[in-house]
Amino acid sequence: MTRVNDRIRAPKVRVVLANGDQLGVMSSRDALTKAQSLGLDLVEIAGQADPPVCKIIDYGKYKYEQAKLKKQKSKASTRMKEVKFRVGTGQHDYNIKLGRAEGFLDSNHKCRFVLQFRGRENAHKDLGFVVLNRIIEDLKTMAQVDQPPKLNGRAVAMILSPLPQHQRKRKFHLFHGELMEEDDFEEEEAQEEDFDEIPDEPADEAEAADEAAAEAPAAQETEEAKN
Repeated sequence: MTRVNDRIRAPKVRVVLANGDQLGVMSSRDALTKAQSLGLDLVEIAGQADPPVCKIIDYGKYKYEQAKLKKQKSKASTRMKEVKFRVGTGQHDYNIKLGRAEGFLDSNHKCRFVLQFRGRENAHKDLGFVVLNRIIEDLKTMAQVDQPPKLNGRAVAMILSPLPQHQRKRKFHLFHGELMEEDDFEEEEAQEEDFDEIPDEPADEAEAADEAAAEAPAAQETEEAKN
């Protein structure tokens, strides 16, 4: 708790002006008188020092700047982790991914879960929601839904944020130490915006062949109808 003005208990304090100039050591009463003569406050900024260091400043402005700085530090230290899934992700890999996600959540990171569709999977996008809703259920003792599953182009995604520390209970921690492919996990600056833009992954040659094969019967039927 920051001590201000007559709440400062030390009999003597080292006084510093707002511009950094030092007035030296004096009684706390004289320091308070000096602050009041300037229309400012005497604020203890280093209570553990001997003698304590006090600064003559506008306390209201000081509190505002400290709160702003704290918010900026909190934002800078927070990262959003991204965990990627496929419709065909097997149980073993699923467990490992959720183990990693639990680790991220337990470190107070939000997690974005993205399920990208490839080739013929685009015809079964409902399966993406099945997977993400399963993740929500499996991580309910670690996280809460920040942004629910949402379809965007060739992917469906959601964001989960960690529960308060005392409510967390890990379920997949035994899988946390196993290795996964690096591109399955990404880190980016935390953001509160909606995930409207989920970049499509470039289709590889196999995907293109699958899509072409899926479209061929429909094209043939159209051509026969014309004839």
